[in-house]
Amino acid sequence: MMLRDRIPADPKINGMLEQELRRRDAQQADMTTRYLDDNLLASEDPALVWLRECINHAVIQYIKEAGIDYALDWQLQGWGNINRFGDYHNLHNHPHAWLSGTYYVRVPKAPADLPGRADRDPGAISFFDPRPQANMNAIRKDGQIDPEFRIQPVAGEILLWPAFLHHFVHPNLSHDERVSISFNVVLRSSSNLLPDQ
Repeated sequence: MMLRDRIPADPKINGMLEQELRRRDAQQADMTTRYLDDNLLASEDPALVWLRECINHAVIQYIKEAGIDYALDWQLQGWGNINRFGDYHNLHNHPHAWLSGTYYVRVPKAPADLPGRADRDPGAISFFDPRPQANMNAIRKDGQIDPEFRIQPVAGEILLWPAFLHHFVHPNLSHDERVSISFNVVLRSSSNLLPDQ
C-alpha cells in the first residue's frame, strides 16, 4: 500500500523549507548521502514543525487505510535533498524503518532539451515489485504485468510507502533544482507489534 497526498501548502512555507535546506546544504557537504548525521525533522524551525505535523497526519491516514486498529508509537527521521542537473538516487530501500516517504518542496517544470532517448522520465520516482520475476506468469490486464510503478511527483505532495520497497529516483535533467525532504517512520519496539502466531 502506498499513500499519495497533496498538501494545500502556502508557497511561503515551501519557500521557508527551501531556504532552510539551502542553509544546511551550505554547511554540510553532501547532505543527501550523509542523511544519518542530522535529523531534519527534530528541528523546531516553524516550517519544519509544520511539515512534521503533516507527515504525522499522513502516517495516521496510512494506519487507518491499512486497517491497523491498535496504537503505534513512532519517531520520524528526516533529511533534505537538493538534486541538481544530472543528480539521481540509486536503487535502494530503507532498512530499520517501517515506512519511508518524501515531501516535494520544489519540482522542476521542464527538462532541458537534450538529444537522445525520448523515453526518459526525469525527476520521476520508480518503485519495484519486491517479488523477483512476479510478472513472468502475468497475462493481459493482470495487475502483476508491470514490475515497476512510476510516479512523477509535484510540489506540495507527500508520498508514503513501505520502507522495504526498492525505489529509484530518475536523474534531474532540468537546470532547475529538485528540492525534497525524505523521511523514515521508525516504530518504537513493543510486544503489541508481534503478529498472532
